[in-house]
Amino acid sequence: MADTAPIDLSGQTSLQQNHQRHENESEKTDVEQSPVSLPKLDDPPPDGGYGWVCVACCFFINAHTWGVNSSYGVFLSYYLNHNYFPNTSALAYAFIGGLSISQAMFVAPLATRIIHLFGTRVCLLIGIFFETLSLVGASFCKEKYQIILAQGFCFGWGMGFLFVGSVGIIAQWFTKKRSLANAIAAAGSGCGGLMYSLVTQRVIDKNGLPWAFRVLGICVFTVNLTAANLIRDRNKQTGSRHKSFDMTLLRKPEFLLLQGWSWFSMFGYTILLFSLPAYGRSIGLSAQQSSVLGAVLNAGQMIGRPFIGLSSDRWGRINLATFLTLMCGILCFSFWIPAELVSAPMGILCFFAIVGGATAGVFWATIAPVAAEVMGLQDLPAALSWTWLLMVPPTTTAEAIALELRRKNTDSWIYLPPQIFTAFMYVGGAVCLWVVRGWKVGEMRWDAKVTEEKEQRQQRMLLDDKQQFSEKGQLDGINTHGLDDAQDVDEVEMRKFRRREIWGPQKLLKNMLVWKVV
Repeated sequence: MADTAPIDLSGQTSLQQNHQRHENESEKTDVEQSPVSLPKLDDPPPDGGYGWVCVACCFFINAHTWGVNSSYGVFLSYYLNHNYFPNTSALAYAFIGGLSISQAMFVAPLATRIIHLFGTRVCLLIGIFFETLSLVGASFCKEKYQIILAQGFCFGWGMGFLFVGSVGIIAQWFTKKRSLANAIAAAGSGCGGLMYSLVTQRVIDKNGLPWAFRVLGICVFTVNLTAANLIRDRNKQTGSRHKSFDMTLLRKPEFLLLQGWSWFSMFGYTILLFSLPAYGRSIGLSAQQSSVLGAVLNAGQMIGRPFIGLSSDRWGRINLATFLTLMCGILCFSFWIPAELVSAPMGILCFFAIVGGATAGVFWATIAPVAAEVMGLQDLPAALSWTWLLMVPPTTTAEAIALELRRKNTDSWIYLPPQIFTAFMYVGGAVCLWVVRGWKVGEMRWDAKVTEEKEQRQQRMLLDDKQQFSEKGQLDGINTHGLDDAQDVDEVEMRKFRRREIWGPQKLLKNMLVWKVV
């Protein structure tokens, strides 16, 4: 290369020296990033293969954790009608159902830490132990505190370890089909809820409550143990960081809005799941018809979730999650509340249970792929750990709030306040995720802009002619005194304007309204 004039004010740095120095730094960087210091990531994920075995394993794990928990409405009805545990109020029974979900979320940081220290399989085996212990122990319970410890705390711990140990695995195996695979696995909870709602009632009628618990204990132990030994994670290949409490995530607005979506969705989901059968009884349906409503709601989840995954892979994961969350709130206003006005409400309630069931659990069908889109695959375990922990308050109190909101001393519209509350919870969740969508669109645009500027800078660096390079010495009105100074200015400008470009109210609202697959 011919000698060139210096590009800084001191005249001591030439273009040739700059290029040589950058080449040396590049070589040093290559040496520093050797396989000894950094693990080699196996990208992209295989998008299938053994991943489908993992999908099947997660399907059965969900069926024998969340599915079994969904059958709590059968136990609740039996407790209330037979006074099985003396001196126990309906509010206490309501807390048991929510307590199992909240405890599953509460142990999430500990489960994440166990995965980091001992691996996924150990976490799953711990969950199997607690869940089996809870169901077998519940069969011997005679006092209120015993059933709270067994069916509330212990079952929740088992469900939490199994769920946290399996929920992030599917995202490691799939890219284009990630939402579909995750939704198929999430449909297991609906399948389990449908199956065990009917089986549990049948076993109680034939053999009594203790044997119903024992049969469930045998089933969950056998199925979950098989799935835990077949499932495989790709933590090393993806470089996943299993941090229980990554405090840096709490400083990201997009993450906090994601938690707002989870909060509102869990209030609505828990109330709808546990209150729909009781609502049926309040408007004059028989116990058998009310139990059918619960089973149909779980059937809706089982049928709808694979379609949610297939559609979100095509139309965008954040897009579809936002739309379906809003749709569930609209369905509550359109079909659940007016059902009391119909002379034969069973038909409209079954329709609502099918369609509403498909949309009510959209959070569970999309949380992993949506969180991966927002936080990235490496931070996904830490983000989900925070998500589960922050969901403890809404899942614990949701059903109790619904019972307290019921109208007293009246024979009609008893559940109107809980119904309105549930609908607005879904609407609030949709608004939070809609803002996240606007951020994501702005992030994608910003990344495209930065990539374009980097390509232009590289082209300018390759110019050999002194006069041409001198004319390019001023970039966008900024007087650069050397290549490093130009890079430093770009970095400063990026940090300064990035937040305004993405989170500025006008631009954020514009990005929220722009159609883009995200």
